[in-house]
Amino acid sequence: MVDAGLIVITAFISPFQSDRDKVKDLIGNNRFWEVFIDCPLEICEQRDPKGLYQKARKGEIPDFSGITSPYEPPLQPKLTLPTADLSIDKCTEIIIQKLIAEKIINHIH
Repeated sequence: MVDAGLIVITAFISPFQSDRDKVKDLIGNNRFWEVFIDCPLEICEQRDPKGLYQKARKGEIPDFSGITSPYEPPLQPKLTLPTADLSIDKCTEIIIQKLIAEKIINHIH
């Protein structure tokens, strides 16, 4: 999709820097934006509608990021969004403004 000229936004829990670096190398540093959705673990647990964090704490889910497996925050993200403090709409606005500032897009309708 990127090769077709589309802006592709994906959301992944990618806890290891080495995995993120592989994707960056595959896509190309100039076309890859790492956006760090920065949220304290406590807030993630409060927002967890499926109860996955609770299951991980009980040992029911192995290798769960931040609980039974490490999480390595990005070293140099293109953008950091502190989602404990910002609404989804505000985060979206920040991303769009960054795309405009970087001349990826001109504007949105």
